[in-house]
Amino acid sequence: MVLNLGPQHPSTHGVLRLELITDGEIVKEVIPHIGYLHRCFEKHGESLNYAQIIPYTDRMDYLASMNNNHAFVMGVERMLGIENNIPKRVEYIRVLVCELNRIASHLIAIGTYGIDIGAFTPFLWCFRDREHIMNMLEWASGARMLYNYIWVGGLFYDIPVGFEKRCEEFVAYFKPKMKELNQLLTDNQIFISRTANVGVLPLDVAINYGCSGPMLRGSGLKYDLRRVDEYSVYPEIDFEIPFAKGEIGQVGDCWNRYKVRIDEIEESLKIIEQCVKKLTKEHKRTTEFDPRALVPKKTVPKAQDFYVRAENPKGEIGFYFIADGRSDKPFRVKSRGPSFCNLSVLPEISKGVMIADLVAIIGSLDIVLGEVDR
Repeated sequence: MVLNLGPQHPSTHGVLRLELITDGEIVKEVIPHIGYLHRCFEKHGESLNYAQIIPYTDRMDYLASMNNNHAFVMGVERMLGIENNIPKRVEYIRVLVCELNRIASHLIAIGTYGIDIGAFTPFLWCFRDREHIMNMLEWASGARMLYNYIWVGGLFYDIPVGFEKRCEEFVAYFKPKMKELNQLLTDNQIFISRTANVGVLPLDVAINYGCSGPMLRGSGLKYDLRRVDEYSVYPEIDFEIPFAKGEIGQVGDCWNRYKVRIDEIEESLKIIEQCVKKLTKEHKRTTEFDPRALVPKKTVPKAQDFYVRAENPKGEIGFYFIADGRSDKPFRVKSRGPSFCNLSVLPEISKGVMIADLVAIIGSLDIVLGEVDR
């Protein structure tokens, strides 16, 4: 039987169409069809200058817009050769908002994953807690989801007075909530039997398909670009890299991928606490501080090909620039969306599973279609 799953089905997490070739309940083959949410990002990149492209990066992985902004801006700054001049306060604010956004992204991954498997309550809890982060980021940038906050050379604006205090309050509020979520979902026997030993992705297959982020770490490799590339102020911050150890099920299965995201939220909370400490002590706000001081009036990098990458909540986001040295518009901006590479492994790990298990596997990939279709 040939069965269509999506492109409007809740379990496909957006406008993804999966063509299933099934033998009764057993999936023989999965063919993903994409292109229903085409962002035209790379075409926009050719017709706009560097500063104007930043809002378009928001719309790729729209659940982690700050992280997209950060990666793109970092690439342009390196091309201009100003990355070492960025004030430390700006860098700490960037890391702070990116880690808040990472938690918000993982909360959606975890909440929607619960609903895929039939657990409704975690979905409501995760969205309730994410709302606090959305309100804080809206307070900082003026926008709820598509921020355009991190600019080439600086920031749109300094964080509001009292933002650090709000961050501390959020961390204090959220830590007990994570314990509750673990009791409800992570250690839930029904959830474990639906996800453990399902959709096992061996490490060599993950590497060959270019998987990154929680997908790669869920297969047991301790690899995180925040540590590998040591960009921004991450080298000065103390945090661990969670990776699957197979406490339940086996390394590379759906439960282990889910667990990596849960553990990453804990680490992001640690990073937020350290950033807040730095922003209230060594790099506290002063009247002279101008987050736009280094923002160039016109951005014309030297002629070069340049690739930049960063660790997004979903994996390695990359931007490949071709600059001609004359124009403030890039000749070409190629984007590498982690969701695209992570989705490409789906047919490989879905052979011989049941249709219900396929839904669990799709949820464990945590894809955003705006980034797949770019």
